[in-house]
Amino acid sequence: MMRKIFGLILLATLIVSCGSRKGTGKIATSNPEATGIIEKHYANAADFKTLAGRLRTSYQTEDKSQSVNLSFRMKKDEAIWLSATVMGFPVARAYITPRRVSYYEKVGKTYFDGDFSLLSNLVGTPLDFEKLQNLLMGQAIYDLRAEEFDFLETARGYQFIPVENKGFKKMFLLDPKNLKAEAQQLAQENENRSVTVTYSGYQEISGRFFPEEIKIIANEGSGSTKIDLSYRSIEVNPEVNFPFEIPSGYEEIDL
Repeated sequence: MMRKIFGLILLATLIVSCGSRKGTGKIATSNPEATGIIEKHYANAADFKTLAGRLRTSYQTEDKSQSVNLSFRMKKDEAIWLSATVMGFPVARAYITPRRVSYYEKVGKTYFDGDFSLLSNLVGTPLDFEKLQNLLMGQAIYDLRAEEFDFLETARGYQFIPVENKGFKKMFLLDPKNLKAEAQQLAQENENRSVTVTYSGYQEISGRFFPEEIKIIANEGSGSTKIDLSYRSIEVNPEVNFPFEIPSGYEEIDL
């Protein structure tokens, strides 16, 4: 279960990474209204040093569904720690830093331990810690400042679509109330795969906005996988630690 959730979140960041560019600090979009909204999106990013809380997670494919509780801890830009339990029993744990991606699963006694460059080589495209952190915090996974977008104000929010396609179809939607992410989509038509990430509302904690629920739908070929992440509690700037040690005797796997 943890392997499926972990793999899908990485798949989401993978697909979005394929079409992303690094920003230079200057906003490429020329529309003044769009430029102002992009600036506010980054100005409204939640300012914190650490987070801790609980997530309720459900995983669903065409023939299987399962739920699991996750405890999470985060040190901004440095570490994400997840511990999964089923009926109160610990079943898996993950520890992710900008340089390393590690997790183990007790049921199958398996583990993965590698860096983002290893994962990037395996999948043939760049992955990084920042994109995963942005996905979990309701920020744009790719940098809205890095390329020119067509801008449209819709009934649902502020919509951004890149002027240049280059084999990737992107769409980004900002919530007009708080300018956080409402939806983001990317499709690789030649590879027949896509990912859609939607955010069902935000909660204000200590003057900062955090997602209430994140829905991820990944389509690849004829298959579809869905994951719902519901934040049950979030504590801002607590003391945190990240206990993680792969047990001896576990078998290493490829994600």
